[in-house]
Amino acid sequence: MPFVVILFSLLFLSEPGSKVTWLGPTEVELGSIQKMKPVYVRFPFRNVTQQAITIDNIRTGCGCTAPEWSEAAVAPGDTSSILIEFDAEKTGYFRQWIRVYIHDQRSPERLWVEGEVLE
Repeated sequence: MPFVVILFSLLFLSEPGSKVTWLGPTEVELGSIQKMKPVYVRFPFRNVTQQAITIDNIRTGCGCTAPEWSEAAVAPGDTSSILIEFDAEKTGYFRQWIRVYIHDQRSPERLWVEGEVLE
């Protein structure tokens, strides 16, 4: 039974055809944050292929969301992470998407940050 739970968890954390498994949530609730005060979120992942992988690009839903990542290849079984800086200029609820484009992977990985920006 524990094997089934672990297998289901791995399937839940990675997309079909995905070259990575996320080592934490892919949707992060930031709660209430202050306007013009950057908040940082780290998304760790593991390369689950038999080859080194690289991130070609990361795109975000607005200019208030800025990604940082290593351009170095991630060896099979190794881990790396993506750092997201969210710096809101407007108040109110937000839900921002992040798309991670891994070399030779058909679909991008999808990440989200959401919360409420206060004055």
